Amino acid sequence: MEEKLDFSLPEKKQSSPAASWIVIVLLLILTALTGANLALRPAGPERVGQTVDASLSPEQVKQLAGKLAQRNLYVRAAEVWQDYLLAAELTDAERARTMFQIGTLLEKAGIYDRAIEFYYRSETAAELTELKPQINAHVKECFEKLGKFSALRYELMDRTSLEGAPTAGERIVAEIGPEKITEADLDAMIEDNIENQLEPMAAFMSGEQLNEQKQKMLERYRDPQTKQQFLQSWLAQEVLYRQALQDELMAKPEAKKLIDQLTRGALSQLVMNNELASKINITETDIQTYYTANKGEFVDPSSATISHILVDDEQKAKELIGRIKEGEDFAELAREFSKDADTKDDGGKVETEVQAGSYVSGIGSEAELNKKIFAAEAPKVLDEPFKTEKGWEIVKVETITPERQKELDEVRQQVMSMLTSQKSQDVQRDLIEQLMDKHNVIVHTSALSGAGETESEQAPAAPAK
Repeated sequence: MEEKLDFSLPEKKQSSPAASWIVIVLLLILTALTGANLALRPAGPERVGQTVDASLSPEQVKQLAGKLAQRNLYVRAAEVWQDYLLAAELTDAERARTMFQIGTLLEKAGIYDRAIEFYYRSETAAELTELKPQINAHVKECFEKLGKFSALRYELMDRTSLEGAPTAGERIVAEIGPEKITEADLDAMIEDNIENQLEPMAAFMSGEQLNEQKQKMLERYRDPQTKQQFLQSWLAQEVLYRQALQDELMAKPEAKKLIDQLTRGALSQLVMNNELASKINITETDIQTYYTANKGEFVDPSSATISHILVDDEQKAKELIGRIKEGEDFAELAREFSKDADTKDDGGKVETEVQAGSYVSGIGSEAELNKKIFAAEAPKVLDEPFKTEKGWEIVKVETITPERQKELDEVRQQVMSMLTSQKSQDVQRDLIEQLMDKHNVIVHTSALSGAGETESEQAPAAPAK
């Protein structure tokens, strides 16, 4: 029996009409901007008809394609190979090999989506044993280069499933009227959402770094509950958006005004993003130089692990220290005498490490005790009990880990983020100053401040990111 999804929204709270308008119009704006973003992305070469002289024989076309490939003109070579497909009388096996060849050329050209298409066409033309493992490897590589990890997962599932098994991702997870949403559709939406979140960082990170971050974010959605929450949220937005279109909200004056305001903000941010992308280039030398000059920022501080016994009075604490020195087990005494309910059953062990400073995990803010812990040689029970607000503490220093300088590889991403932040502020400030000059902006500060102050020209600060 199919589980019925609960698409209901939480009980409606009192809100102003403006708030409702903002939610719906934001959806319209986001959809419009997404469409604009997709429209601006470069597409692979479209192939319409023959592109070489029809008087050439098939063999001559083949030779031309090979020569173009030798000169690393991969896109043009792929187009000429397609001419060869049209001109030559080929068997299914020959067509499959030619389409595979076109796929490899497009892959070399970095047009991975079209390459995948021709690998699929090759398989459709004829299933050749010698090509199957190569196609598997190339398709996997193309999906990885595209950063389409959800599609890659289903691709691998399809290629390793038994013959006749249902195609991976076809399970229906929701329906909107006659429209069915499959698990593969849902995963694609999740991946698109993550790509949108990472878009602002695209100018500052390599493709490899973006894909690594994307994979980490995708891991969250391996949890069925997290994926279900995303689906519920998406469905709520989708039905709101569809209702907004039915109600023709775009034509309403108040909607147009709000859309104009949101568009101004979005386009302003796009201008800034383009400037950042063109001006910021963090090199390996930049990273190494910053790390070397600021090594002190990248140090793991000293840490210690401790166990403790909390008692009410000093005399009892000293008595227990004496018994421990005579050979009795610290953990057993903690279980018997400690007043700390959180640790006594575990022999007084404090789970959180103690960091050098003024705080002692499991005990509190005790700078003097912290110093004594790091002055001891582990493993060791401190010779004297220590008075705190809770009572008298008997502390055993279990281990001490000295401070450690982090290697550059451990903090490379952190250094890149810090450099990016610094350079971003400079670029934003410079761009705003340039645009203020370009558009002859004058701020009359005296008009906004008290009378009698000197009027001056001043450019507003760069918008906060």
